[in-house]
Amino acid sequence: MARPDVLVVGAGPVGAVVAERAATQGWTVLVVERRPHVAGHCHDTLHPSGVLVHSYGPHYFRTDRPDVVRYLSRFTEWRSARYVVKSQVRGRLYPFPINLDTLEQFFERTFTREEAERFLLAEREPIAQPADSEEVVLSRVGRRLYEAFYRGYTLKQWGREPRELDPSVCGRIPVRLDRDDRYVESAFQAMPDRGYTALFGRILAHPNIAVRTGVDYFDVRREIAPRVATVYTGEIDRYFDYCFGRLEWRSLRFEFREFDRELVQPCVQINYPDEHAFTRSVEFKHVTGQHHPSTVVAYEYPEAHGDPYYPVPAPDNLARYERYRALAEHATRTERVHFAGRLARYAYINMDEAIGMALGAFDEIARTADDGG
Repeated sequence: MARPDVLVVGAGPVGAVVAERAATQGWTVLVVERRPHVAGHCHDTLHPSGVLVHSYGPHYFRTDRPDVVRYLSRFTEWRSARYVVKSQVRGRLYPFPINLDTLEQFFERTFTREEAERFLLAEREPIAQPADSEEVVLSRVGRRLYEAFYRGYTLKQWGREPRELDPSVCGRIPVRLDRDDRYVESAFQAMPDRGYTALFGRILAHPNIAVRTGVDYFDVRREIAPRVATVYTGEIDRYFDYCFGRLEWRSLRFEFREFDRELVQPCVQINYPDEHAFTRSVEFKHVTGQHHPSTVVAYEYPEAHGDPYYPVPAPDNLARYERYRALAEHATRTERVHFAGRLARYAYINMDEAIGMALGAFDEIARTADDGG
């Protein structure tokens, strides 16, 4: 398929959804993916033990968008999931994000909601407009909780002090004055019943879609001339040959350990802000619902180099990205190349946001095609 209507670079969530929407429109679609599999970082597979694991770290699907649920539900049934995270501080496990139970355990006293509000008001530092992630946390919960739960984890995860990072990094983590121990409060929290790889495989299983895995777009880009549009979901700086320098990404290394027990953790995820080189341990069976006599826990080690996982939202990186974004907008106008997804937008986005972005990208492609653009 050297002349498809639409070329999609990347078979992750964004690429898969755009490809399916375009194929349903009646267009022919070629998807090229450098990895040997579809689903991108959402890829899951069976560990040699037979336990289903997420190859690139946990992906917890949650959303408040009915349109995203409706769309994905065409390709999967769902298994209700409870995403509970605890943080191990000085050898003790605490609910995280911080809630009333966290406050009571940490400060060894009881609180009503009103008492907790007054207590945190006294703990907080008076910062009206936080300029970075350290100031966000200090303005919400004060220095004692910041040092215990946030600083060490952030430093390991990002390789920078929280004061060097955009407020959004720590600002997206809520603080609750109730006893809800879920990681997020979204109305819909579930896992695809057969896993993410099966879900995105079904999305891509359209007769108008050809998928080529193990193919690097940059090795074949001159050989493919799409008639309507290209959708690029890879690293934006690579697309433009790093002309403004490289954007900073954080990578991850995983250690999967098998245990001859049904479960070993009290919840799906434990964070480690103050000890160990790894940031978190994840026991997938808590949310996949798989019944198996053994279990697997993934230990996650952040690294500065390797496969790009997280953009580092620091002022220097964000300024460089803005220069790349201007080039991307020009490429969209003049070459019909659309940039979508976490890597192409240099942004941390949740899975439901990625699906919504893909649906929006397709709408834009269809609109410009109808307009003759």
